This record gives sequence, C-alpha cells and structure tokens, in this order.
Amino acid sequence: MSDKKVIAVAGATGAQGGGAVRAILADPDAGFTVRALTRNPDSPAAKELVELGAEVVRADFYDEPSVHAAFEGAYGAFLVTNFWAHGSAAKETEEVEVLVRAAEAAGLRHVVWSTLEDTRELLPLEDERMPVLQEKYNVPHFDAKGEANELFRRAGVPTTFLNTTFFFQGFLSMMGPKRGEDGVLTLTLPFEDGKLLAGVDVNDIGRTALAILKNGERFIGRTVGLAGDHLTGAQYAEKIGAAIGEPVRFQSVPYDVFRSLGVPAGDEIANMFQYYGDFDREFTGARDLDEIRRIHPGLKSFDTWLAENAADIPVD
Repeated sequence: MSDKKVIAVAGATGAQGGGAVRAILADPDAGFTVRALTRNPDSPAAKELVELGAEVVRADFYDEPSVHAAFEGAYGAFLVTNFWAHGSAAKETEEVEVLVRAAEAAGLRHVVWSTLEDTRELLPLEDERMPVLQEKYNVPHFDAKGEANELFRRAGVPTTFLNTTFFFQGFLSMMGPKRGEDGVLTLTLPFEDGKLLAGVDVNDIGRTALAILKNGERFIGRTVGLAGDHLTGAQYAEKIGAAIGEPVRFQSVPYDVFRSLGVPAGDEIANMFQYYGDFDREFTGARDLDEIRRIHPGLKSFDTWLAENAADIPVD
C-alpha cells in the first residue's frame, strides 16, 4: 500500500485541474498521489488521467454525497470551479458551498483554492464606471470566487488562497491576433494602452499549487498572488510578433465600445478588463513576480511560454 498522501483534484479534466493532476504525477518525490474528480470518469480525458497514474472518481457538485465520498481519506485538495460552464455567479457559489462542506466533513489538512479578487473591495457597486451584472457583481466570475473565500475561513478549512489571473492560453483562441483589412495582424483587446496586464500559463496554476502543498502548513491561511509576467497590450503584441516572425500591432478598444459589440459575455469581459486596467497597480502589485518564483522557480514568463506555444497561435 502506498504511503503517499492523497490530493483530491476538482475539475480534473479541465485546464486548471488537469494541470494540477499532471504536476503532482510528474513529481514522484513529492509524497503525493492524485484522486482526480470528474463528473464523467468514462470520458477520454478521464481515461487519459488513469493512464498517467491518477485514481479517477466520479464527483458532481450537484450530487453532494459524491463529493463527500471523493474527499474521504484524502490529505488535501486542489479546488476550482468553472464559472464559464454556466455563467452564473449564484450557481458557482452553490458549487463552492458543496466543496467547503465536503472539505470540512473530510477533515482535509490543506486545501489550495483557485480564486480571484472580489472586485467590489476596490470598486463599490455604487461606482457607475461599469454596469452591475447579475444584480450584485461587477465581474461575476471574480466576485463570486472572492466572496467564497470567507466560506472556507468560516468553516475552518485549512486553506491557501491562490489568486490567479489572465491565461496566456487566451492568445491561442478568441483573444489571439486577427488579420485586419490591411493585412496586418492585430491584437485587439478592451484594455487601455500603457496599462499592465498580469498573465500566467494556466499549467503554472497546478505547478504552483503543488509547490504550496509541498510546503505544508507554511502557506495555510495565506493568499498567494500568481502571475508569470506583467506586460502592456503593446508588449504582448510585440512579443507575439517576434515569436511568430510577423509584426503584430496592438489595438485598444474602449470598454463601452466593446460592450456594444454583441460579443458573447461582452459585459463580463469588458468589466474584467476595465478592472484590470483601472486597478492595474493594485492587481499587479498583489502578484510579486520575484516572490512567486521563490515558491515556484519554474514559473514561465510570457517569452518562455511563447517559445513553446507560438506555433499554435492562429494567424489566418
């Protein structure tokens, strides 16, 4: 029988959870083994995790007993919820409540909770610079997670709060450069020129979580701000251009203009980027690159990430 401590990983077939599973399994000397939680253990993604060495179990946030069973006997957990699966802050809060109750009941010794700031701490809803969404949020997928931090504290669950940020992987899809009418590749974002945007390789979330779990009680109760780089929109564009061998220009779209374009979840995205921009000093200041690299020395800069992923950036 293995004497390794079991780490339960929520959302194990998703980007963040999958990264955590792979990070733990790639470090055989960490003293951990993985219990991967998924709604569908028979999916190809889940079967791939089995082949990598994970124990895969069924756990559904809307079947609370399944989550309690999945946590039973575990030492710790990496927990994440996916707002974008339904787009509802209320549902995300319900999901976190299930996770907290299950973590408390199982007596988990250390939870790393992937979260974000509650934007209302810096931007009261009475401030009219952006529309209020879902009745009581500025940026629902930020605010619901940030608000949920207190659930872990009130329940007495030993938790490290890992504040994430914009994923570099966004440049591989809808946030990537598009060719303008003049033929020039253009990185178009609802973000003010000259403001800093903190970004991270999504896989570094799991690797940082592992580093935190390996450090044990030192990080319990602490908030760790995560980023791999702080760059302006123009700097992101310049670096992408250098990596793909073709100039890329940056085009800033005013927040209100972006909200009017009919983009899916456009208000949410514009509010998010406006929060990034209006509070860039506070947001990037909470993500000290030197400090996070002391925790996770292999944290990828944007240049390092580009060297591995530039070929996948769409340029048509």
